[in-house]
Amino acid sequence: MQGMVTVKNLVKTFASKDEKVTALNNVTLSTPPNKILTLLGPSGCGKTTLLRCIAGLESPESGEIVIGDEVVWSKEKGISLPPERRGIGMVFQSYAIWPHMTVFGNVAYPLEIRKVPKPEIEARVRRVLELVQLSGFENRLATKLSGGQQQRVALARALVAEPKVILFDEPLSNLDAKLRESTRQELRHFLTELTISAIYVTHDQMEALTISDEIAVMRGGSIVERGTPQDIYLRSNNKFVVDFIGRANFLKATITGYKDDSHAIVVCPMGSIVCSAPSNLSVGTEVTIYTRPESFELAPDSPASPAPADPASENVFEGTITGLLFAGEAHEAQVSVGGATILVRIKSHRQLRKGDRVRLRIDREWCRALNPAEEA
Repeated sequence: MQGMVTVKNLVKTFASKDEKVTALNNVTLSTPPNKILTLLGPSGCGKTTLLRCIAGLESPESGEIVIGDEVVWSKEKGISLPPERRGIGMVFQSYAIWPHMTVFGNVAYPLEIRKVPKPEIEARVRRVLELVQLSGFENRLATKLSGGQQQRVALARALVAEPKVILFDEPLSNLDAKLRESTRQELRHFLTELTISAIYVTHDQMEALTISDEIAVMRGGSIVERGTPQDIYLRSNNKFVVDFIGRANFLKATITGYKDDSHAIVVCPMGSIVCSAPSNLSVGTEVTIYTRPESFELAPDSPASPAPADPASENVFEGTITGLLFAGEAHEAQVSVGGATILVRIKSHRQLRKGDRVRLRIDREWCRALNPAEEA
């Protein structure tokens, strides 16, 4: 399929002084066509190595790589196409644009080395510069551009050759925080409008959540979980993924019953709580539950007594603030609840102080029990 990348059983190792390091451990992956797939993980997890193997900048030991309908690398079939024949575009961390060239020259270069006729080069470069909102900058030297503009030049150069797929290797890491936020919004918009397949490498969790259609989380050369940003952040079953993708409170708990097929009653140091849980776990199973700090809200101090079946009556806890930070639009509080201390991010105009008693509530959907068989 046009724009689809398929990786099968890919293995890549590197030799160090004392040992052989496995960078890719039998990785199998297919990208969604015309969508953005992000490879996310800590340094050394294998994400950049996987991207470089797809691009043809590294050679694996075994496996197969298919781009579109064409096998571009296969040990078994003896196929190893060079990068320029794989139909890809790349945007690097360093942008890799030439400072002595104009914006037009930088973007035109991939077409010039392919001997594309000059009138076609002119038309395609101007079209892609308009797309990335750099019309009028054709004669500007790259050194006269801001970091965000240089990033857009690199994107335009990758797009001008009309690749099957575009690869991004930490493309925003050199930008400051505010510029990074605005640029990733632009980049998401550009790629969505183009309906082009993209593989995006980052270790930045927020970047992955905001720019991706799907995320594949890597650890130790393997893909440990894959899903939409919402699934990865809110419904992960892997403790490493939960902990890596954002802040979480982890508590040991025991299942004491079920409300329905997907919600269990558990006892934990906070007390009794209803949470989302796999239906195949028996009563008495010891599990780990997790909550996100921002999933808690302040409950009314003197609520009317709801009916027992009312979900609003569930998961309400009293605790004491033992630590407090003001974070602009919210307070970040450490709250002692029962036998646990949890991190809570509270959006409230109420003046909070260390030592205050607070009532907290969390919806059953935002508390999740991990399956012990899948915990990592």
